[in-house]
Amino acid sequence: MGEMTSKLKGAANETVGKVKEAIGDATDNERLEGEGIGQQLRGKAQKVKGDVEGALGDDV
Repeated sequence: MGEMTSKLKGAANETVGKVKEAIGDATDNERLEGEGIGQQLRGKAQKVKGDVEGALGDDV
């Protein structure tokens, strides 16, 4: 169960991060653009966590 949850949360964070980055870029809001980039990185990390959980099983 943890694997799929991590992957879904990661995908959601990546999507929201891309939207924030695009809005920040379009409005010249560097803070929002940076938040978006950071959120995308967190999403990628969550997806990797899900991959690891999947490889190790439910023991993680």
